[in-house]
Amino acid sequence: MNYTETLHWMFAQLPMFQRQGKTAFKKDLTNSIALSKHLNYPEKKFKSVHVAGTNGKGSTSHMIGSILQEAGYKVGLYTSPHLKDFRERIKINGKEIKKMDVIHFIKKNKSFLEENKLSFFEMTVGLAFDCFAKQKVDIAIIEVGLGGRLDSTNIITPEVSVITNIGLDHTQFLGETLPEIAFEKAGIIKKEIPVVIGEYQEEVFSVFKKIAGKNNSKLFLASENIKKSYKTDLKGTYQINNIKTAIQALEILKANGFKISEDTIKSGLLKIVQNTGLLGRWQTLKKEPKVICDTGHNKEGLHYVFSQLKEAVFGKLHIVLGVVNDKDLDSILPLFPKNAMYYFCKPNIPRGLDAKKLQRECLKFELKGNTYVSVDIAYKYALKNAGSNDLIFIGGSTFVVAEVV
Repeated sequence: MNYTETLHWMFAQLPMFQRQGKTAFKKDLTNSIALSKHLNYPEKKFKSVHVAGTNGKGSTSHMIGSILQEAGYKVGLYTSPHLKDFRERIKINGKEIKKMDVIHFIKKNKSFLEENKLSFFEMTVGLAFDCFAKQKVDIAIIEVGLGGRLDSTNIITPEVSVITNIGLDHTQFLGETLPEIAFEKAGIIKKEIPVVIGEYQEEVFSVFKKIAGKNNSKLFLASENIKKSYKTDLKGTYQINNIKTAIQALEILKANGFKISEDTIKSGLLKIVQNTGLLGRWQTLKKEPKVICDTGHNKEGLHYVFSQLKEAVFGKLHIVLGVVNDKDLDSILPLFPKNAMYYFCKPNIPRGLDAKKLQRECLKFELKGNTYVSVDIAYKYALKNAGSNDLIFIGGSTFVVAEVV
């Protein structure tokens, strides 16, 4: 199989959560443990940082990775989902793994993967760990896919576990309340391994404290401990919390023997996009009219996005909006501005919500606009209608942003 055929085969192995939704979610680690054994335990061959959380885990992972690269380490970075190419999920020093790495891994392990009915996500984690071990990375930053306790990545014993924050997202898998979701994410806390909590949230902090206590894990609260402020090339104001979380995790790595200077931290934070290739975080796509996209897609993420929009100066606001079909619209639509012109569209995945349905739901919240057959056409019409002083915002889903970056 060539690269494209290999990816088609992978995507077809049990529905993939990002594309299909609930049917793809698997509730145990049996397959991940079996694959690890089959691959001769690659995750035991490199040091790691494990990052979970409802929002900010991707940005935080890229920050830590960028700073460690600046410090001269060979850094593996595993994140999800990808925006353009599958290989964005697995990078070493900011470079995507080779297409041949993907082809060879699947070819070599195909019969095992088929016999054990591994999901797309399980085999992707195995591929990442196998590549990091073979390439002899000094450390890998591993972002949790979904939740924590039962996530395929949760077979590592990291140097430090990181939980950015807790919000109501993926409630159909993780629980209906913040403490239930916190319990799932706290599943990455390991015996005697320090844990960083990014933000203090009264409803859930006791959950982390209890589980850290049970595991004899020292708990660090980044929002309290890190007083210094830093500049970053990531433009969203919401990155302030992520910076503190990343710095706290790096302090622990320093205590564990990693050499990271203050200058390295400063330069690493200013070169995140250059070092890691991160996309879609308050990203400017065009200057006139100004076009901004952001992957924020839940209540907490969108709250930050619209706070940032309020600070921008522009004539009219145009919003290209698409969502997935399991999104709790009643929790997010009240956040959207009523004084914008909307361009409703469906992201090009099976899980995308029909644009007409989205338009009907939005009308209940006085959000008005037309529907378009694709994200691309919605964007084209927004560009056609916008004056040079106007602002176009594109978002609502990672998969909408993926079609424009």
